[in-house]
Amino acid sequence: MNENIQKFRAMVEESDNIVFFGGAGVSTESGIPDFRSVDGLYNQKWKYPPETILSRSFFDRDPAEYYRFHREKLVIDGVAPNRAHLKLAELEQKGKLRAVITQNIDGLHQAAGSKNVLELHGSILRAYCSRCRRIHPADNINHGEGLPLCPCGGIVRPDIVLYEEPLDNDIVSSAIHYIRKADVLIIGGTSLNVYPAAGLINYYRGTKLVLVNLSATPYDDRADLVIHEKIGEVFSQI
Repeated sequence: MNENIQKFRAMVEESDNIVFFGGAGVSTESGIPDFRSVDGLYNQKWKYPPETILSRSFFDRDPAEYYRFHREKLVIDGVAPNRAHLKLAELEQKGKLRAVITQNIDGLHQAAGSKNVLELHGSILRAYCSRCRRIHPADNINHGEGLPLCPCGGIVRPDIVLYEEPLDNDIVSSAIHYIRKADVLIIGGTSLNVYPAAGLINYYRGTKLVLVNLSATPYDDRADLVIHEKIGEVFSQI
């Protein structure tokens, strides 16, 4: 076990007020591609850039094309929680982890057993009518064909935050509360390039900021411990 892992393990063992903030890299070991790596979603070729397709204005303008992309690229069947998800759930069950704050929309933290999960960007496992707000089964939009319509005539949409849409104020406020009060803040599997989500870590007031990511981030020089390794491999050792 290398020195960084030993330091990380000691931080976790000594704290009962840990908060985890994670991104797409947490789920790549489950087979869900990230967004910004060489093979990521944003580097694949589509008729329109993925950032455009995943925007509110595009959804309103061309929902059929949005759903073609949604079902082919956002919906990945047969995935399961990996070592990172499972370890976080274990730490919560032991009373050490207070909250998981995630930018992911895949629901894998909950599938692993985590209870207090703050989904900054929503979840692909929920859906509602864009007109009347009626709740609909997510399977209808994730695996159906054509435009999913509500009885009111509105288009059913996934409960995710599209580009050009604000984050949920209650979720953001709760995330700020947990981050501000945390003893240990672990940031994992995120490039910290997506705002306003990435800016939430500026609320941390402690001295045990841990960054676990394969590549460097803009916040590496502010962290107390930086580990550039696969997050599942790291978490399996604590």
